[in-house]
Amino acid sequence: MPMTPRFALPMLGVAQAQKEVTHNEALSLIDALVHATVDAGPLNDPPAEPEAGRCWLVGAAPTGDWSGQGHAIAIWTVGGWRFVAPRAGMTVVRLADGARLRFDDSEWVAPAAIAAPSGGSTIDVEARSVLSALILHLEAQGLLISG
Repeated sequence: MPMTPRFALPMLGVAQAQKEVTHNEALSLIDALVHATVDAGPLNDPPAEPEAGRCWLVGAAPTGDWSGQGHAIAIWTVGGWRFVAPRAGMTVVRLADGARLRFDDSEWVAPAAIAAPSGGSTIDVEARSVLSALILHLEAQGLLISG
């Protein structure tokens, strides 16, 4: 069966019987990947009672139904688990904490934590106030996590 080059989405074949099966599979994967969000992860153990349409990041040493799917995005559908291998630079939002995770070609990484300004021998209250506001705005956009 022909597949798309980036995410291996199934494509319809010439004179293919039951085209709706291939088309529906592709729609299920697109539904999970466009504006991708995951409930949690990376996790090695699949959730006990997943709901259709929910997604998780698979950890480095997956077990059970996730065996052999390290670092993939696991999608629960009415037909069971579907897995998508991530590509370098792919990002997802983790709903558990709002973190924006990026796949760096070997693992899912969260943005580095940035601490609020402190210390120094000369304290500039206005500068610290501006830096603190900037950090809050970057956090609100999901671009960093404060420490």
